[in-house]
Amino acid sequence: MNDNDKQPGPDNGGNGNPWMKSLLIWVGILMALALFVSLFPSGGAQNAGTSIPYSAFLDRVEEGSVKDVNVAANVITGTQSNGEKFRTYAMNDPQLTQRLRKAGVSITARPEEGPSIWQYMLVQALPFLLFLGIAFFVVRQMQKGGGANGAMGFGKSRARMLTQKEGKVTFDDVAGIDEAREELQEIVEFLKDPTKFARLGGKIPKGALLVGSPGTGKTLLARAIAGEAGVPFFTISGSDFVEMFVGVGASRVRDMFEQAKKSAPCIVFIDEIDAVGRHRGAGLGNGNDEREQTLNQLLVEMDGFEANEGIIIIAATNRPDVLDPALLRPGRFDRQVVVPRPDIEGRIKILQVHMKKVPLAPDVDARTIARGTPGFSGADLANLVNEAALMAARKGKRLVANLEFEEAKDKVMMGAERRSMVMTDDEKRMTAYHEAGHAIVSIHEPASDPIHKATIIPRGRALGMVMRLPERDSYSYHRDKMYANLAVAMGGRVAEEIIFGYDKVSSGASGDIQQATSLARDMVTRWGMSDAVGPVEYAEPQGESFLGYSQSAPARMSNKTAELIDSEIKRIVEGGLTRARDVLTEHVDQLHTLAGALLEYETLSGDEIKRLIAGEDLGRPTDGPTRPVVAAGTSIPKTRRPQGPFGQPSPAGA
Repeated sequence: MNDNDKQPGPDNGGNGNPWMKSLLIWVGILMALALFVSLFPSGGAQNAGTSIPYSAFLDRVEEGSVKDVNVAANVITGTQSNGEKFRTYAMNDPQLTQRLRKAGVSITARPEEGPSIWQYMLVQALPFLLFLGIAFFVVRQMQKGGGANGAMGFGKSRARMLTQKEGKVTFDDVAGIDEAREELQEIVEFLKDPTKFARLGGKIPKGALLVGSPGTGKTLLARAIAGEAGVPFFTISGSDFVEMFVGVGASRVRDMFEQAKKSAPCIVFIDEIDAVGRHRGAGLGNGNDEREQTLNQLLVEMDGFEANEGIIIIAATNRPDVLDPALLRPGRFDRQVVVPRPDIEGRIKILQVHMKKVPLAPDVDARTIARGTPGFSGADLANLVNEAALMAARKGKRLVANLEFEEAKDKVMMGAERRSMVMTDDEKRMTAYHEAGHAIVSIHEPASDPIHKATIIPRGRALGMVMRLPERDSYSYHRDKMYANLAVAMGGRVAEEIIFGYDKVSSGASGDIQQATSLARDMVTRWGMSDAVGPVEYAEPQGESFLGYSQSAPARMSNKTAELIDSEIKRIVEGGLTRARDVLTEHVDQLHTLAGALLEYETLSGDEIKRLIAGEDLGRPTDGPTRPVVAAGTSIPKTRRPQGPFGQPSPAGA
């Protein structure tokens, strides 16, 4: 048993059995209802028989049809000679008794019953008991201590302590971020054996800031630290501190540290700390007083006059640029640990962790899947494995095969297939040539990434897609690869123009044009890859502008420079257009072959495209050879090549 197992849970620690409490409450409610009902007479005697007027009652007495009567207060009930019961309300009639005796009616009387002494005392004491109940409830809520959701828990901390019963996480469950794990391993050693470092004058770190993109495993890494060290782990979100009332957040910070001191040594994990730790005094208007007071209290608690020995603050954010400098200095967050997206080796380890829970077919290779998922975070890979398992379950399979992983990868990266979307034959032909244009240019550009898959099945907002995957993780891009990407992006539009003519170019290349323009703009304004503009940054600063400063302020730009930048962007994009036209004009036969195969099979892998271009058989069952899309002997429309600066091409002639 470790320290976490000794913490009192909600079912122990002097709070009693909640089932027994509920039973006692319901018993008390039922007893109160019974006493309340008993205050009122049942009225059983009054409700017996048919109600008749008093005059009719006197007539029946004179007729001798009344057998007996029962007089109680102002109500008279009785029985007639025929056995029928009746009741009436008596008046102040002093001669009624004589009339009844004269008619020979049997008379019984019942005195008026008043409330008992207990009922009278209960009625008098009800308001006082109600007041005492309300006062007891309020006092109990005030003395609850730590009840953040109670009536008086407005300023209580909302931090939740995770115990080993909720799932212990260790470093074995964290894969793909070895550098970040090694950075935090020392904190675990501090918590396990602080005297080892105290002998040499070392002090335990006050805090560690985990910085990384969403889904990279920052929260999992923090839980692994607590699981390895075997200490209590408090978790809270930065947004749980801030309320609309000034001072509430600061009160919650104080209460959180009070709870942590009682469980020291412990770890307090603050997720999304940028919600409370933003730069103070920033913004166009007045600052947020509540958030700034909360931040001030957090700064004092982390490094004030009182040393919080044994309390380690671990925070996570994906926006370190907006945090207040006072929060980042040593003494508060001594370490800033970057949790990056995993490389291919890291993705292999992450996939192996998640694949342990899934029955796999023999053809599943984690390295192949990792190679095809560059840029995926740990959460993305977990989602990929889950999608593959769901697809296999929908098909009724007992094992998850490589086919399901490929389909899940396509769904995550390109969107779900829209097979219900009806496309005309002309639209299919246009899409097939468009995607074939991308693929042919990519094959003949040496610096381009290899093709992974080409499809004309609509996915997401695209009618078709050519997916390229790098052979290895890339951390920088060279000029030749950028020019190759520009040519590949323009390959679809050029293919439409060559095959269908200038007037038949569609709007399907809008996304390609946007991608090429964005790349060319970065080349000119950020990366200094234009000889005319030079190695000067003219790009707008990325990120939010409320900080009042920017880490990379752009150079001041004149109108002449802006015109030069626009002309250079246009020149670079049109250079990619020219390269794509040269490639497709030279290899137009391959364009026809690949477009026909896409119409025949709808989806082709990268290896199949290579075999098809080389003239080999794809090995797929088909009714006949791949049919060309344009009949043999049909003349291909020509476009006039631009001379000098790129201009509008002339309409396609016969």
